[in-house]
Amino acid sequence: MTLRIRTIARLTGIREATLRAWERRYGFPRPHRTEGNNYRVYSRDEVEAIRRVARLIQQDGLSVSEAIAQVRATPLRDLPPPVQLTERFWSAVMVLDGDEVTRVLDEAQAAMDVEAYCDTFLMPLLREMGVRLDIAREHLASAFIRHRLRQVLDAVEPVDDGPRALLACPARDHHEGGLLALALHLKRKGWRVTMLGADTPAEALHGACAQVRPDVVALSFVRRREPDEFLEVLGDALRACAPFPVVVGGAGAREHLKTLFTLGAQYAESSEELVAIWNQVRNAQNRRT
Repeated sequence: MTLRIRTIARLTGIREATLRAWERRYGFPRPHRTEGNNYRVYSRDEVEAIRRVARLIQQDGLSVSEAIAQVRATPLRDLPPPVQLTERFWSAVMVLDGDEVTRVLDEAQAAMDVEAYCDTFLMPLLREMGVRLDIAREHLASAFIRHRLRQVLDAVEPVDDGPRALLACPARDHHEGGLLALALHLKRKGWRVTMLGADTPAEALHGACAQVRPDVVALSFVRRREPDEFLEVLGDALRACAPFPVVVGGAGAREHLKTLFTLGAQYAESSEELVAIWNQVRNAQNRRT
């Protein structure tokens, strides 16, 4: 599969005129030319090389000549295996090659333990999608990652006892990747997990809490919200979950910590922090009784 220069520019943030200038000055990239109309088209390898150069310039601060020289000097096959897999993933997503995405995810899963696969491979990919990809490619890539996280979660043997966590994204928040990773970690720690998933309205939270009576409710806020909206959504969720303790996480909550604590919720960045908060709440309840 090949891509036209306009698509490459949109996906990498490198303007068409800049790509043409690089080609004239540095002999990079080296697109093929279509017969008849002589359009530039770029192979998978060229797409990947351009993306690597763009990242070295934008994230590492290299000059154009330095970035191109580094990419030429270190082909993909010479990079460390985890980096190779990451680069192959982005390359496959850019050309919308779902079969190659599946192969990359399979190889990474076979090479890593469960937590490394989740924390150092899948989740970083999920976090970077919003800045790397256009909407179509982000949808494709995030669907693959969420599906793989669910598979890994389902493969963990459930326990018959242990504390129970109810996990959900609040209303109008559709980004459940972090919530799936939390569910995986808690399940591996011996928790019973009830996963409600994305866009869970307050009424659904209330019904689920009444049914399962969780030891803790974990809410993942990823979508950015204005202060008034955050106050309204979190307030509705807390009332729906009462009297059960609520722990909130996610980038969309981090900028509203004062509001969060004022309303009586707790904040956690990881499963370890959530478990520590739950232990504090349980110890406080035991002292009162």
